[in-house]
Amino acid sequence: MTLYKNIAILAFVVVAACGGSSSSSSNNNNVMTGEVKIVLLHHSTGQGVWDAGVSSWMDTYNASNKKTYSISENWYPADPYPDDNYPYDYWNIWVNHAGSSAYNGQDTLEILTQTYNVIVFKHCFPVSDIDADTGSASVSSSDKRVENYKLQYTALKNKLHEFPNTRFIIWTGAARKLSETDVTTAARARTFFDWVKNTWDEPGDNIFVWDFFELETEGGDVLKEAYASGDSHPNDTFNSTVVPYLGQRIVDVIEGRGDTGNIKGQ
Repeated sequence: MTLYKNIAILAFVVVAACGGSSSSSSNNNNVMTGEVKIVLLHHSTGQGVWDAGVSSWMDTYNASNKKTYSISENWYPADPYPDDNYPYDYWNIWVNHAGSSAYNGQDTLEILTQTYNVIVFKHCFPVSDIDADTGSASVSSSDKRVENYKLQYTALKNKLHEFPNTRFIIWTGAARKLSETDVTTAARARTFFDWVKNTWDEPGDNIFVWDFFELETEGGDVLKEAYASGDSHPNDTFNSTVVPYLGQRIVDVIEGRGDTGNIKGQ
């Protein structure tokens, strides 16, 4: 009997070491059931996509698939915080000033996760105005540089992992059109968002990416002229085109296909 008991203990240890028990990361490949509350945190570029029919798309999906997914939107950050939503700002609010009290009028993650099961957030196109690295990266710097962005994203990932029951979807940043940038700056933006997709994002956790940058640029480094309005905001035609892609990406994340579904939602 002692031999069999030792074998049983050994088998248990091996199973546990190989991940036989459930974990919070594996749960993110499961289907979220019941009512799922989603929020899109955005500024003007996101407002354009939202206004093109995101809520209506979700209503139609719910009716066709007997689901209860509710989606809302918030301008975030909002007054009195500066009108910026770049890597520094999410780091500043969610990491640097984390806690159960709002910071400068903005809900922290501790507050947002009490209401929402899925949090979608993004950056507007000035995020792509990236200067050259200096070799002196700082997580607390608001300078738009790849070296700083990477530190801020790394800190954000660690923070998001503190909320394993919430799923997060981040858009790759919005691009500039060519007349409002230059090829070197635009290439830095491509470099960073490729890093977000291919290195920063990892399978099995509670963070997912929607590749908005690729939809805007179609393999280039700048917003395609056909998709631009008078400036680097996408036009109504583009916004209407990508609404179902965003909707599908959100649904894939909710229904356990976040790591296997198309990152552009197509």
